[in-house]
Amino acid sequence: MNQFSAPVISRTTFPELALFARGKVRDIYDLGEYLLIVVTDRLSAFDVVLPDPIPMKGIVLNLLSAFWFEQTAHLVPHHMVSIRVDEYPSACAPYGNILRGRSMLVRKAKPLPIECVVRGYLSGSGWKEYRKTGAVCGIALPEGLQNSSKLDQPIFTPSTKADEGHDENISFDQAAEIVGRDVAEEVRRISIALYTYARDQAAQQGIIIADTKFEFGFMDNALILIDEALTPDSSRFWPAALYKPGTAQPSFDKQYVRDYLEELDWDKTPPAPSLPGEVIHRTTEKYMEAYSLITGKSVTEVLAGM
Repeated sequence: MNQFSAPVISRTTFPELALFARGKVRDIYDLGEYLLIVVTDRLSAFDVVLPDPIPMKGIVLNLLSAFWFEQTAHLVPHHMVSIRVDEYPSACAPYGNILRGRSMLVRKAKPLPIECVVRGYLSGSGWKEYRKTGAVCGIALPEGLQNSSKLDQPIFTPSTKADEGHDENISFDQAAEIVGRDVAEEVRRISIALYTYARDQAAQQGIIIADTKFEFGFMDNALILIDEALTPDSSRFWPAALYKPGTAQPSFDKQYVRDYLEELDWDKTPPAPSLPGEVIHRTTEKYMEAYSLITGKSVTEVLAGM
């Protein structure tokens, strides 16, 4: 246990459950009809998993995804069945202490081989691409935009989905070649609707959602939202009161860690450097603050009810 009264989990091993996949952050188990997604405290930056876990991070990601899945169900179906261990198959019961708060029972789906990114502000790889070409993923943008400028309308900027290494931004036409034009148009429509809804909800709590990434899959020939939704790992969250275009923004997400790593002499290939204790602690605080601001509840309060 740690000061946040939940175990820090870097990696899970459940002998009685069948491991399906182990991603950068998530360990996934095959339970037959369903999958069990366990969100660890691993942190990846620049597509490299860092050696130090971030306490409470996995719990925040899981609970926030659950929150947004429920909030946006009127826009698109999702894969979540439950986040309560007592509603899982009985084989999960021995691991309840680890699973509590950081796991999700989900329906199986066939994932699309692209990531669906929506940008409402110009930042990160989008800002770098704009400076070089005046466009992002083939979408021409007005001249004179700055780092962190708000865009007139959110734009859909898909990327490849790399199991290892870096995802690459692609144009809409390239995405259509991969998944088919009808599917590409549908995920573009849904992605922008999801982002717009969440952006407006978060704005009421003083948070700017600058951009976010969605993943979709097919279940019974219908598109559903899968993986995670609008978390500090898949989005940039900025405090609205401090927003000032022209520079990088203070954030509630892992940008804090990215900024620290950018100052180091590291080529962004494994192995990643260790993080100082202060950076780890502040990152935990930022993740937990984001959850509280967006949902109106504290993480510890929600955990206590589970």
